[in-house]
Amino acid sequence: MEFTSNYDKQCEIWRQKFLTMDLGEIFEKLPELQDDGEDLTLWHFGRHFAVSKKTGDIRCLSDDRPADAMAKMNIYTLFWYAKKNVIHTGEWLPYRELKSATPFAAAFQRGILDPIAVTFAGKSDLLAEAVETLRGRRLSSTGYLLWAFLCIPVKLNFWDADEEFPAQANLLFDRSATDFNHIESIATIATECMHQLADAAGLKLKGSPFFRF
Repeated sequence: MEFTSNYDKQCEIWRQKFLTMDLGEIFEKLPELQDDGEDLTLWHFGRHFAVSKKTGDIRCLSDDRPADAMAKMNIYTLFWYAKKNVIHTGEWLPYRELKSATPFAAAFQRGILDPIAVTFAGKSDLLAEAVETLRGRRLSSTGYLLWAFLCIPVKLNFWDADEEFPAQANLLFDRSATDFNHIESIATIATECMHQLADAAGLKLKGSPFFRF
């Protein structure tokens, strides 16, 4: 099999790993999963995905866009790394304070948080609309709640620019996030969030080296 990119190759490796997983155990770890006969279904940032139990292939049910490699990787790694009997702690942390995040924190700031801030500077109305499009909701004048998955909620805080300060953004995760997925995959989930927000707002993402794969 020929691959157009290394990401597609990694997706194929994860697809094959999925076929070795115990479906009963996956359901036990992730109650949000639905059994739709031939498929497992779940929501990821407002898009409804189906995973074939027979082949492991992933497709999107809620729109006509194909499932890209990033979304697929987020789903496969969730199935693989999620632990049993995890509960949300209610303690919201920035990425840098999550377990084992320190080596990736600076890149997370430069590649995800700063680009969200720059992209939506002066466009907070579009940000609010984008969150709603992704099936999230507004919490306050500066705060929003989105769901990477039902088990991994994400709080977005956005402060628009004023005369003294540039726009700023932050993403917060429940402390339990790293019990559902690997810390590097949490960064990939945040990257997907960034791209989905820009797409939903109809904006070109600014300043991020983290492209969608």
